[in-house]
Amino acid sequence: MVFFVDKPYISDFFKMTVRDNVIPVVGTETAKKLGLYNGTNLISENEAVEMIRKADDPLIYMTSENSINWITKHLFFSKLPERIRLFKDKLKFRELTKSIFPNFAFQEVQIKDLRKIQFEELPLPFIIKPSVGFFSMGVYRVSNFQEWQATIDSIVVTMEKIRGLYPEEVLDASSFIIEQCINGEEFAVDAYYNSTGEPVILNIFKHIFSSDKDVSDRIYTSSKQIIENNLKEFTDFAEKIGELTGVKNFPVHIELRRDNEGSLLPIEINPMRFGGWCTTADISFLAYGFNPYLYYYSQKKPNWSEILKGKEGKLFSIIVLDNSTGKDIEGITSFDYEKLLSNFEKPIELRKVDYKKYPVFGFLFAETREDNFIELKNILDSDLNEFVST
Repeated sequence: MVFFVDKPYISDFFKMTVRDNVIPVVGTETAKKLGLYNGTNLISENEAVEMIRKADDPLIYMTSENSINWITKHLFFSKLPERIRLFKDKLKFRELTKSIFPNFAFQEVQIKDLRKIQFEELPLPFIIKPSVGFFSMGVYRVSNFQEWQATIDSIVVTMEKIRGLYPEEVLDASSFIIEQCINGEEFAVDAYYNSTGEPVILNIFKHIFSSDKDVSDRIYTSSKQIIENNLKEFTDFAEKIGELTGVKNFPVHIELRRDNEGSLLPIEINPMRFGGWCTTADISFLAYGFNPYLYYYSQKKPNWSEILKGKEGKLFSIIVLDNSTGKDIEGITSFDYEKLLSNFEKPIELRKVDYKKYPVFGFLFAETREDNFIELKNILDSDLNEFVST
């Protein structure tokens, strides 16, 4: 029924989708500054509130979690703020899903109490991350006491640096969750719950890491094999979450792991959106030729057996060029995008980002032959210093 747009970024593909399909977009102050195309169906904030007030389960999509702030403030009368909070607050989410994952160890800690915690009582190795977080910011893996001491120092410095970059509903630096490590393969899933609460999967990505210690977002890869091998199991998984939460007309970006025993465990589920920065939905179109925003809007299901024909042996990847150089952003004068592109056999689209403002140089969408995986491995292992000038 209505789409929300907000900073940090909306893609040309998204702008084209809402304009060409006359999808109502809420005309907030921010929306008016994001370069939406002429002819976009902008509706007033009051109009949006009235439309949503009349619907039981309004069909809503947001490009960015920054819109949670608007929803909390204007749609307090609806079920939406509470449903978003269920997913967005990692502690609430763990408590909600305890009945499905009873043996999963987790606890909350305030940033001011990090140094007081009894280290010997924590499940080693563990992950610590903001209870309300985004984009791998403030996420650490800890295996021993020395790492724990260094992690506390790093958390304090990092959280001070990124304070104010996102609203508190998106990234809250005051409270953290400590949880056991889930070993095994990690995946990201774009999906939505339709008007009857049934989950519809729009893409599956394998999150590839350079090592056990790596917690970055560098590469997400989709392929015929990845989708076919996991579609049934991940749909069943999403169904269980749907039964617990009762959500309808609700898009999600699910991150989960399959542990070494084959059990699926959620890392987190991001509400009301697909992958951030218009990434995962856009590459679904570039790779497989269907538009996830429209499939959600018109409640369509992908016909995977048709869509995946002819996609054998191909990997479709999102490469997140986060600043892993170890250099302070102020000292970086340029990033060599041409050199980066020359390392890939089939770059599909490059999106440059103002890295002085956000801790990322850009996003690259690429198609790679499975037998040329080395080009993905190279960028995965790179700290990107080869592309920057200081």
